[in-house]
Amino acid sequence: MSQISDAGTVDVASAVRSAREQRGWSGSELAAASGVSRAMIDRIERGASSPTAALLGKLATALGLTLSGLLGRASSPGSGVVRDGARASWTDPDTGYQRRQVAAAPAFPVDVTEVHLPPGARVTYPAATYAFCRHLIWVTEGTLTFHEGSTVHRLQAGDRLILGEPNECTYENSEDDDCSYFVVVAPA
Repeated sequence: MSQISDAGTVDVASAVRSAREQRGWSGSELAAASGVSRAMIDRIERGASSPTAALLGKLATALGLTLSGLLGRASSPGSGVVRDGARASWTDPDTGYQRRQVAAAPAFPVDVTEVHLPPGARVTYPAATYAFCRHLIWVTEGTLTFHEGSTVHRLQAGDRLILGEPNECTYENSEDDDCSYFVVVAPA
């Protein structure tokens, strides 16, 4: 089953189910590893629930994947041109936070994701999300307030940040204007 719908949006249900099955886990095993209830995983895999970015981050981490790796694993062709409208996208139902895949493993050695964070949006990921990879954030529009553990970075368009040791991290747009940035994730 394809992980991209006809509209270019990521089929989260298939992405989660496929990653779990590829790992050889039952839903109960994924629940135990992620801290997400078995019932919620079942609803996600049936397409009956739209998970938040934070919840997907927990599932991806438990599966040994980045969020980009989970959402983009079947959406990135090996080579050639991918037109703007054909790139896979996913939107967090709670915040309007939107991710558009630029490149993903295994087709490319790093994951590159374009993110749009609307005014007032805030998305938090646990430290475990950052434990097995390196992250670079490059702001292209607006202002991103990035909380890296207890350190707060205020990043303007053109600024970039390479994350340090794994910490809980929050992406926040506390401004009235849109914020766009790229996240580049490489193996540690």
